Amino acid sequence: MAPSIAAADVNAPEHGQGLKSKGKVTDKVAPPADEMLVLNTIRCLAADLCQQFKGGHPGTVMGAAAIGVALWRYQMRYNPRNSEWFGRDRFILSAGHACLLQYLMLHFSGYPAWTLDEIKNYHAPTMKGIAAGHPEIEYPGIEVTTGPLGQGIANAVGMALAGKNAAAIYNKEGYPIIDGKIWCFTGDGCLQEGVGQEAISMAGHWGLDNLILIYDNNSITVDGSIANCFTDDTSAKLKATGWEVIDVYDGSNDLAAILAALDKAKQTKGKPTFVNIRTIIGISSRKANTGPAHGQALGDDEVAYVKTQLGFNPDAKFVIPSEVRQYFAETVPRGQKYEDEWNDLFQRYTEAYPEEAKDLKRRINGKLLDGWEELMPSKDKLPQEPTPTRKSSGIMVQALAPRDKSIIAGSADLLESTFVSWKGMTEFQKPGSGLGDYSGRQIRYGIREFAMVAAGNGIAGYQKGMFLPIMSTFFMFWLYAAPAARMSALQKLRFIGIATHDAIGIGEDGPTHQPIALASFYRSLPDINFIRPADAEEVMGAWKVALTEEDRPSLFALSRQPVPLLAGSNRDGVAKGGYIVYGDESEIPDVTLLATGAEVARAITVAAGLSSKNNLKTRVVSMPSFKHFDAQPISYRRSTIPSSKSLVVAIEAWATASWPRYAHAGCHMHTFGHSAPQQILYEHFGFGEDNLVKIIGQFVDRQKGELPAVGEFQELLLGFPESH
Repeated sequence: MAPSIAAADVNAPEHGQGLKSKGKVTDKVAPPADEMLVLNTIRCLAADLCQQFKGGHPGTVMGAAAIGVALWRYQMRYNPRNSEWFGRDRFILSAGHACLLQYLMLHFSGYPAWTLDEIKNYHAPTMKGIAAGHPEIEYPGIEVTTGPLGQGIANAVGMALAGKNAAAIYNKEGYPIIDGKIWCFTGDGCLQEGVGQEAISMAGHWGLDNLILIYDNNSITVDGSIANCFTDDTSAKLKATGWEVIDVYDGSNDLAAILAALDKAKQTKGKPTFVNIRTIIGISSRKANTGPAHGQALGDDEVAYVKTQLGFNPDAKFVIPSEVRQYFAETVPRGQKYEDEWNDLFQRYTEAYPEEAKDLKRRINGKLLDGWEELMPSKDKLPQEPTPTRKSSGIMVQALAPRDKSIIAGSADLLESTFVSWKGMTEFQKPGSGLGDYSGRQIRYGIREFAMVAAGNGIAGYQKGMFLPIMSTFFMFWLYAAPAARMSALQKLRFIGIATHDAIGIGEDGPTHQPIALASFYRSLPDINFIRPADAEEVMGAWKVALTEEDRPSLFALSRQPVPLLAGSNRDGVAKGGYIVYGDESEIPDVTLLATGAEVARAITVAAGLSSKNNLKTRVVSMPSFKHFDAQPISYRRSTIPSSKSLVVAIEAWATASWPRYAHAGCHMHTFGHSAPQQILYEHFGFGEDNLVKIIGQFVDRQKGELPAVGEFQELLLGFPESH
């Protein structure tokens, strides 16, 4: 039931004008006393909680309290006693700094974990508790981890896409088992970030009418008024990108107007909805409408002033009147009623459509289709001729995607080049567009790499394991996507990233497209599988790792140029991170060569040359994944790379970083690349096989059997070529 106040015309521009006055508000339509008490209680709690440890973001909580009440008390469908209930609406706080508002709403609406004592740990000098400085996915009621601005909008777009896709596949007439809304709370910063704008454009193109984006338009950032840097007409922009726009002009107090706007948003068809709600940051404080209200505790005197203004005892802290508790009392039984009704609907659905229900249950439980391992071709069934590893990866896409609806693949405008398409696929497109429909599982993200992966996090987070997003672009442009990939790893959300054109071997595209240092970032990023396979067999191993490890995203660096199927390659070796691909395992070599990807075949040729020309015993170790190698027992690592008994040289046409922990010397890139055919480039930068035999042989001669000490790593191609 809506609050008993006169509903305002949410589109009336005169409503609320002239209400700002030194941080105070004079209402044309005053909320009833009990609702004003709720809003003021939230404001005082925000002031107290931030002042307690002198940190946090009180202003948005104070100004947007009515938005929080509208969502959790009236609009959203959820069950506080079962935060994982599948049929729920999903809420994403893109403006993650406002997490205290979400924590308080979770407390008041009845989530058992969110006690007031837990919330008091907000910004506390402790490692304990769940009230993190920004929302974290591990805790009840938090759908995704947010904080880096703009990404939450893209997460919400991904969740809305996931909901539309699942509904198109599983819903039947009379059985709307998947019809939840995706609610996203955003601020000024998220709308300034490029990733937010990319995601907004995608949502408008797809017509995601299950998505409602709520703009807390307080016009203040850390530096002060956004008029200093941002004068866009945001509502006009959103309309131009295909969104329905609803305006609310006194969002700090006019709860009725907010509710009317959200009611209208829920009824919108064919478009996502943008609700532009003007609020006063830090309302009731003398710091209202200023930068300090955004990200600083108000100060003891100001907290006392706020309480006095709002009719609270300035000396009492963390006060929650019983009337406020009673105001939220219905959320728990209402949530249980929602879930019970949904469970009944799903039971009837199961009886009517048993196969669809079985498949949906499998996916809700996060399981891939049984037997996926059997779809993986054995080595003798792989292409025997030299094949780019990007094309070999496409073999697995073709094998899995048509059979398992969990897989939803796409690219940033490189569908054919990255081999993520399959025969008979349908594209995810707005129905009626003539391009596809919502049941489609091929996503054209457009030239929006950052938003692609951030949306992929929303897809993966919709119901963990229900979707396996496959996202692809050139490796160089995974630099654009890196902030979202970092958030994937932080949240343990599984995706498979296809990063093609992974080295100077892409040739004529030139240094702008040739990744030299990017692998260093992904190798050092925690909780992501960064794998550079050497051939089609190792590609199968990379896929096996990615499909087996449920709590990690995986990124494959894949070649544009053909590479041979190696006699010694072994897919199971990929899970070990490194293994002997060439040489006699029973003897200690004079020289051990380490390599990855397209350079492994080159290293094998060089090893053979060192044996024949320099009479050296040689070994080649393929190291597709440093992380997996580091996780092996020390005995395995020492037997594979005998660095205390053998000279070890790494060969990789990327930057040196990370290799000194494994090798005594290395052949690596020390400049940017160049535009020329790939074989010319390998020769030009010193990676010609004859040159490698020469300089590695010279290194062995210089050492005279002595192994370099720690810190004496030698760059064998430093200064090569002399000019660029």
